[in-house]
Amino acid sequence: MENFTDLIVIDKEIRFGKPCLKGTRITVSDVLQWFASGMSEKDILNDYPYLTESLIRAALSYAAHKQEITKIIAA
Repeated sequence: MENFTDLIVIDKEIRFGKPCLKGTRITVSDVLQWFASGMSEKDILNDYPYLTESLIRAALSYAAHKQEITKIIAA
């Protein structure tokens, strides 16, 4: 699989700078919400045929990495 950094784009002109799948306006958050709502990867690919398995996996990898590096500081 390609490195997720090659497939996730952050551009302030697209979706207010949220991380998006390269070549689309679909955010990483969109993908996570679809899975959370019960959609399968097959469902997502059927609904959005221009997406690929690599793009979906990049979104998941990005989210996992983001969670891994997030540090919570107690007040």
